[in-house]
Amino acid sequence: MKAILALADGRVFHGRSFGATGEISGEVVFNTSMTGYQEILTDPSYCGEIVTMTYPLIGNYGINLEDVESGRPHLSGFIVKEASDFPSNWRSKMSLDAYLKENNIIGLHGIDTRALVRHIRDKGAQTGILSTVDQDPESLVKKAQEAPSIVGQDLVRNVTCEQPYHWSEGPWELESGYQTANGKARFKVVAYDFGIKRNILRNLVAIGCDVTVVPATTSAEDVLAMQPDGVFLSNGPGDPEPIIYAQENIRKLIGKVPLFGICLGHQLLCIALGGSTFKLKFGHRGGNQPVRRGEGPNVEITSQNHGFAVDPASLAEDALVSHINLNDNTVEGLRHKTYPCFSVQYHPEASPGPHDARYLFDDFVEMMEKFKNQ
Repeated sequence: MKAILALADGRVFHGRSFGATGEISGEVVFNTSMTGYQEILTDPSYCGEIVTMTYPLIGNYGINLEDVESGRPHLSGFIVKEASDFPSNWRSKMSLDAYLKENNIIGLHGIDTRALVRHIRDKGAQTGILSTVDQDPESLVKKAQEAPSIVGQDLVRNVTCEQPYHWSEGPWELESGYQTANGKARFKVVAYDFGIKRNILRNLVAIGCDVTVVPATTSAEDVLAMQPDGVFLSNGPGDPEPIIYAQENIRKLIGKVPLFGICLGHQLLCIALGGSTFKLKFGHRGGNQPVRRGEGPNVEITSQNHGFAVDPASLAEDALVSHINLNDNTVEGLRHKTYPCFSVQYHPEASPGPHDARYLFDDFVEMMEKFKNQ
């Protein structure tokens, strides 16, 4: 079946559909990872986005039941150069096409993804319409221009959990709970779910945490009543500025309990500390982003997925920028000089991506231990 992608600036791409049929809108972005498409599909941070993969062949190892970062795909649409019809892997349970159909996600293939990515890189990420039902380019461009921007939307409410729940599964390559004392976890951690990835939770268990995940709107008072040793601020989709309730709750937690934030959690912590954010031209999405740690020569290759960044000029003097993106010098990490809190813009849990930054989970342990012993 024919499918069309129309961008708000008038650029149109004609291809073929796979997965579901219909019509959707979203911000068209690209991801440079060569593998890990299943984790990307199920990352809640992609809510509201039409994701383009730069690697030309996607779907060749199929879909399994384990490599998921949430209960279902959250993105709006999926674009690839070529979708593999014949997956081959001993863990595969279904094809990418069948998985997208099952979850009502529209896919597009057979277009020049290099041209699309270069266009986004030059013109910036923008709203697009992906359709298998409307074949009129002019009509689709008009729809794209009238569709709401991702800026100013609260997408967290679309992906957060409805009720608190307990998480106990550790990383598959490690014995779950290997840093326990007398069979019990060493730390009690409350994790805010702004769109949390499961591999973050696995890494928290691996460092000896008893993890309770709570909805994004949970009050600071309710969190403190649980008497946690630390609070984790998760990743999530979209613009951090409209998430006022999270900023206010984080502000109440600062100084009272150790805080560790990743991605959207990093941005929300920075806003709670008095900072502000801005929209990147086309964002950072992929498993190969170089980040410098501190002032020395330490460089980490990181997994990233964000379209907004913290404005360094907005940060107070007691908020120390700890990590810098070497591609564009944007803020990738923050540590407070006084309060027990730190955060990073990238994903140390990977999934997909490199494991260069897993030490940050150990840093969280060290911070919790120091705070308990004060």
